[in-house]
Amino acid sequence: MSHNANTMPSNQARPPLKRIGGIAIIVVILLVGWGLWSRHRQSQDLVKWTDAQLVPTVQLAPAGEVAGHTMTLPGRLDAWNSAPIRARVSGYLKDWYKDIGATVKAGDVLATIDTPDLDQQYAQAKADLARYRADANLADISARRWKNLRQSDSVSQQELDEKLGQAAAAKANVLSAQANVDRLAALESFKQIIAPFDGTVTARNTDIGDLINANTSSGPELFSVADTSKLRLYVRVPQNFATMIHPGMKVNLTVPEHPGTRFQATLVGTSGAVNLLSGAVLAQFIANNPGNQLLPGDYADVQFTMSSEAHMVTVPASALLFRAAGAQVATVGDDDKVTLHKVHIALDLGPTLEIDEGLSPKDRVIINPTDSLEQGDKVKVDADQQAGGGHAHADA
Repeated sequence: MSHNANTMPSNQARPPLKRIGGIAIIVVILLVGWGLWSRHRQSQDLVKWTDAQLVPTVQLAPAGEVAGHTMTLPGRLDAWNSAPIRARVSGYLKDWYKDIGATVKAGDVLATIDTPDLDQQYAQAKADLARYRADANLADISARRWKNLRQSDSVSQQELDEKLGQAAAAKANVLSAQANVDRLAALESFKQIIAPFDGTVTARNTDIGDLINANTSSGPELFSVADTSKLRLYVRVPQNFATMIHPGMKVNLTVPEHPGTRFQATLVGTSGAVNLLSGAVLAQFIANNPGNQLLPGDYADVQFTMSSEAHMVTVPASALLFRAAGAQVATVGDDDKVTLHKVHIALDLGPTLEIDEGLSPKDRVIINPTDSLEQGDKVKVDADQQAGGGHAHADA
């Protein structure tokens, strides 16, 4: 009895230990399985993340339409009328009356020239005219007398013809002498240097006592007069814009000496031809100058507001790719794949480009594309742009 009592508790303790061991094994199996599944899921997530990182994120050009753009070109201002004044007669400068900056009216005397040689020639020409007139008068009287004598056959017809010829020659000498007097009288009027039109004296290159040589174009002019009430503005417009400018259009201009001040000019016409060297058309504008703030010879920045053709597409300059095939622009299709377009740049405006071939306004243009981007590459659009999408700017 004593032996059975000692053995019964030992047999009853074994089953709980087995159950505990089984439960432990199951827990271990579950932990190992959960760990393997977790590792597998993390591996899949890592693969997905790695694949996602291999797809580049791109940004698109901002959407919207642009009605036109402003273009700034260099220009040059010239006086409406400008005349370099040189001497028509030789002599010495007797006096001058207008200095640089003086406002003059047409006909105002700028200077006078002392011309002793011309004065003597003029006096001699008038004396010659008087002599030829006397000779002509005597020849005419002789011719009339010989004509009367011929009626009575006192002289021959030959003698009468000679007298009539002498009278005609004397009259021709009078006409020649008169023409010479008129010529010298016209030169005498050039002793006074006068202003040809209303304006401002912009140069005086002579002084009292200077020797004046007539009709010399090699040296500087004696005076220069410019009409600055309005100015001519000359601008070379690129030939791409030649059809977009027309008489009557307005432009704004600024000059360095008046920063922040805008002046206006009106187009009056163009040269009608493209310069072979510059590839531009010369345009002429009129700029009113009531306060004489604008000066002849000024450099000017001229601002044009241009409207582009309907087929033009504007893209940022950062969208351009330079490849062996030429200039290209990358776009993103609905399948998020890249398409490379060979384009033609109609006009380079610096920050933006005008494209007239290769793009449509609906294309989603990639800005700042990487050099490794190729046709058909998978990309994803920046999340901030997914809602609206970017399109090329279509100039209206």
